[in-house]
Order: sequence, then structure tokens, then C-alpha cells
Amino acid sequence: MSSVAPPHAQPQGKRVASSSGYLALIADPALRQDVDRVCAAAGVPVVHVSEPSSRKVWTEAAAVVLDITGARRCVTRALPRRPRVVLVGRAEPREADWQAAIEVGAQRVLTLPKQDDELMAELAEAAEVLQEEGGRGAVAAVIAGRGGAGASVFATALALTAPESLLIDVDPWSGGIDLVVGGEAESGLRWPDLRLQGGRLSYPALRDALPRVGDVSVLSGSRPGSDVDPVPLGAVIDAGSRGGVTVVCDVPRRSTPAAETALASADLAVVLTPADVRSCAAADTVARWVSTLNPNSGVVVRGPAPGGLRSAEVAEIVGLPLLAGMRPQPGVAVTLERGGLRIGRRSPLGRAAGKVLAILQQHPAVTA
Repeated sequence: MSSVAPPHAQPQGKRVASSSGYLALIADPALRQDVDRVCAAAGVPVVHVSEPSSRKVWTEAAAVVLDITGARRCVTRALPRRPRVVLVGRAEPREADWQAAIEVGAQRVLTLPKQDDELMAELAEAAEVLQEEGGRGAVAAVIAGRGGAGASVFATALALTAPESLLIDVDPWSGGIDLVVGGEAESGLRWPDLRLQGGRLSYPALRDALPRVGDVSVLSGSRPGSDVDPVPLGAVIDAGSRGGVTVVCDVPRRSTPAAETALASADLAVVLTPADVRSCAAADTVARWVSTLNPNSGVVVRGPAPGGLRSAEVAEIVGLPLLAGMRPQPGVAVTLERGGLRIGRRSPLGRAAGKVLAILQQHPAVTA
């Protein structure tokens, strides 16, 4: 299936669009040459795509330059609003161009080559903004290979292991991730309380509004649960990443718009499975779906192994790279009942979470 790119390596066959690259969605060959010329003059890298492969590629590009065709494709994908989007054309903009710009959220509409200098200034400003923002935090999405595998527990372990993190509940049927981390009594916003009117979120403001357990900010569902809206979810993930913290999403085993948003936004999608035959069969199905949304996927294998399956054998059956194998965590059920998950770094959960976090902090490559 798919694989996680090792450190200092990139997947073959596709160019990489990341926060250091500029994304171009241009159908007109002559206009594409204009954009290439301006980017070369500005000294910035540009990646041409027919449409972004994921929300992450869209949100993490330094800037996006598109024509009316590219704008319409992005609108069809319901991509979130973002800054530094420029609509370009070779003729004076008409009503259809202005309408496309409004729908995609473009801040400028420029005519090339007449306004080459203005496009160059936009690209230069994007580079300055990126330098001011600094490094982005990594994003992980954790999903169970079968029901009861322990994805919520492992997602919480990842968040607790990171120096500072944002733990996001994407599963409306989980009962609330705040119960797992032990933050149900903490004051702060839950999903039903969060009201977004579009645009970008400030992470410091978001962090101050959320319940906090140690160094973990928690955005939990409510009881009873309700579906998570993918648009605010994308904005929250982006805010946490821009804020430089590790973002961990607990994802349901159902194909919902929110689940797909979380998986597509992640630097690493983690499938958690027990080490038995039936779980492997279920995890294989989940892994195939996850891999269509995110090429950077891997599996964590949790013991015990009643039939003697080894972690490497489970990974081979599931068809994903092995991120970590772990023994059962002693007393985890009792710990959860008595105030939330607490793990030692040398415990089975702590060791496995540490291994996955080390991979996550390498920011596995995301292809355009």
C-alpha cells in the first residue's frame, strides 16, 4: 500500500507542495508561463497541480495562484478559506472572474503580464509572513482498525507525550475525549460551544478558551455527541499547527466529512490494531480507506497476540508500514476510571507513543 517517507527522503513520482512552496492551479498554458516567469523572478518555488490532493496541501502552501478554472475546482472541493490566494488572468477581469474570486476567497485579482510586479510583491510578502510565523506543529490522526482497539487511548497518549499539544475529538460516538484525558471537570469550550464565522483562528485565543490538562489543550465532543462540522475542524487543526504545537485527532471508524478532513490534514495517519486475525482483517479494510486520503499512513500494533502474530506480520497483513508494536498497558482500564490516562515514558503506551511522535516530528512528506 502506501508508505511513510523516511527522514530526508521524498516519495518518488510527484513534486512536493509544503509550507515552503507556492501552489499554482492554472489551466491556460500561456498564463502558466506568465506565472512561472514571475515566480522565477521572485526566486520562489512553484508547484503546478490540477487541484490540491488534500486540505493540508492547500492550507500549508505559502501562497496559491489560480485562474478561474482552478478557482472553480477548489470551490467544488469545499476547501477552507485561507490567506494569500491570488486569481490571475490574461484579460481584464469580468463578472465571472470576480464571482470566482469571491467564492474561492481570493484576496487579489490580477491581470498578467500587466500586473507582474503586483504578483511578485504578493509572493514576496507571503515569504515574509512565513518567516514570521516560524515552524508549524505536526498533525497526527489516530483511527482504530476495529472497534475497541484503543484509538482514543493512543491518541491521548500521543498528546500527553508531546511537549505541548492540541487533542481534538472528531468522533461523536466516543463519549468525549475529555473523559480519557481526565479533563471532564475542566472549564472551557466543547465542540457545541465553538462558533466560527470563517477566516483564520488565532491559536493563543483558541488555547485560552479550551480546557487544559497539563500541557494538553482539549477540544472534546459533548454528551450526547453530535457530528463535527469539517469546516471549523479544518480551521482548528490549522490554528494548532500554525501555533507550533503537536495536533492529535481522534478519528471515528466511519467515513464522515470530519473524519476525512482530519485524515487528509494529517502529517501522519495512525491505524491502531490488536494483534489477532479478526482485527487484522478489519484493519486491512480501514487501512485501504485511510490510504486513499493520506499517503503517509502507518500501523501501531497492540498486544496481546493470542495466536502468536508478530507486529511485523500484522503490518504486512494490514499493508502499512509498522510504526510501533506494544505490549498491553497494565491497569489502563482502572486508570481511566480514576481520573484519566496517565502514562510513564517507559510504559508500553509511553514507549509506543514516543516512537510514533519521533516519526511525526520528522513531518513525513506530503505530495501535491
